Amino acid sequence: MVTNGSIKVFLADDSQQIRARVNALLAAQHMDIVGEGATPETCIASILHLHPDVVVLDVQLEGGSGLQVLQAVRSAHPEIAFVVFSNNAAAAYRRRYIGEGAALFLDKSTEFDQLAQAVATAARRPVH
Repeated sequence: MVTNGSIKVFLADDSQQIRARVNALLAAQHMDIVGEGATPETCIASILHLHPDVVVLDVQLEGGSGLQVLQAVRSAHPEIAFVVFSNNAAAAYRRRYIGEGAALFLDKSTEFDQLAQAVATAARRPVH
């Protein structure tokens, strides 16, 4: 949960361009990007070390999937919120990620402008 008004965010996406765009978008909303990663292993280790409030997570990562990250982090730290942000936004993906504990699921191609609000909403959610 956010305690000092600044939301700490980790970006887990295999595209450097997307990470840069998301970083700029969230920084403009006074959110603190505390780390980034492109592979499941890097993301898991960094998230567990940095302990962000929210992880913006892509379904597809280099050499694996966002599901690996979600499952590993949620089992260790269920208080960390996840906003899945992916071009792979089919209903089956949405159901699976939400079922595994993601707070929200957005489609990069149609819901990019909703990401900052989704991150803020996820940061305020009660821990389950």
